[in-house]
Amino acid sequence: MKLSEKLRVNLQKRRWRIRKRAVGDALRPRLVVTFTNQHIHAQCINDVEQRTLVSASTLSKDLREQSLKPNTTGASTLGKLIGERAKAVGVEKVVFDRAGRRYHGCVKAFADAAREAGLNF
Repeated sequence: MKLSEKLRVNLQKRRWRIRKRAVGDALRPRLVVTFTNQHIHAQCINDVEQRTLVSASTLSKDLREQSLKPNTTGASTLGKLIGERAKAVGVEKVVFDRAGRRYHGCVKAFADAAREAGLNF
């Protein structure tokens, strides 16, 4: 097994392990943050109804002009935005899903900014 394939398989195992515990419902939707090499995507998902309540991305029209990168400053900006949008919809408590990534750096910056915007997790 090549190294890149092994890394991909291990990432998928971490995602499954996290998803076993992080289940969102109407009272506490799941806040997912996904980082790619060029962009950041975040969603609040109700897993019971299989419905996305709120979403934000660096590809959205209001953030595209800022040309945010997937670093700590971009993550904190997106965290504030998703927190404000979630509060506007009426979501205050969420279950945080880090999508297999370690809780440091960009993921921590995103989570701290979402907490400052008013989300509890």
